[in-house]
Amino acid sequence: MLFPRLHLSHSLAERRQRPCISFGITGSLPYGAAGKNLLCLLLIGLALSIAVPARAQVPVYDFEVVAQYPHNSRFFTQGLLVHDGRLYEGTGRYGESALMEINLADGSVIRRVDLAQRYFGEGIAVAGDRLFQLTWRENVAFEYDLDTFERVNAHFIPMEGWGLTWDGESLILSDGSHQLYFLDPDTFATRRRVAVQAGGQYIGNLNELEFIDGEVWANVWMSQQIVRINPETGDITGVIDLTGLADRTERGPGDSVLNGIAWDAEQRRLLVTGKLWSHVFEISLHPRSDIDPQD
Repeated sequence: MLFPRLHLSHSLAERRQRPCISFGITGSLPYGAAGKNLLCLLLIGLALSIAVPARAQVPVYDFEVVAQYPHNSRFFTQGLLVHDGRLYEGTGRYGESALMEINLADGSVIRRVDLAQRYFGEGIAVAGDRLFQLTWRENVAFEYDLDTFERVNAHFIPMEGWGLTWDGESLILSDGSHQLYFLDPDTFATRRRVAVQAGGQYIGNLNELEFIDGEVWANVWMSQQIVRINPETGDITGVIDLTGLADRTERGPGDSVLNGIAWDAEQRRLLVTGKLWSHVFEISLHPRSDIDPQD
């Protein structure tokens, strides 16, 4: 064992019941954890649908589906990326977590490395010839040789692992809060961190990440939005509303929410999917014309 195993409850129910710390909700509510989680999601929705476009004058983008590709609906997608034209995916759940190279055209698995049952796989990122995969609460990030898929190292991380991406200098990690951590890829030491906000309101539950044209794009867990983030300031620069996309695919039972952003820099195309979704979608974006920038 590379690091001591944490003696914690790792159920998905516990993850759903985590406090919405980015909004400061830590006290008791009449309906306990369920009420706390509901209030958290309502606040996220209000922040994204009201505070972001109105008070912060952040542009909102709608989508069109350009193409769709088959995806295994048993895959609990936690990380998605395209590198040199190849699609990579990291999946979660205990006993099911894996790191894979996927054939986009037919959804078949080209290469696969399974994690031990004690690990819950999370976000992935490529940095040079190295491929990294986070774990959720096991405080470890695995490093692989990109060409061989051989595991070559493991790194301690002191926070939960959710999303991961690479900006050319630092690995960028989300831990489910409103913080983004910029890490040294060799030591995983935190170089700096930023708080993500819009209109003076922190936006938490940041999940899967992708670095696109100088911005960090992040899924907001349990929402149908992707936020675009200035990596220097943490300010949200745009909101992508994918409401209705989940209805275009069959989904497996359970936590089948939007999660997975992959940017194909060579072909300038954007791919998105969700946990337990049966499709990966290529989408195009356009500014929402019914948003008045003077509102």
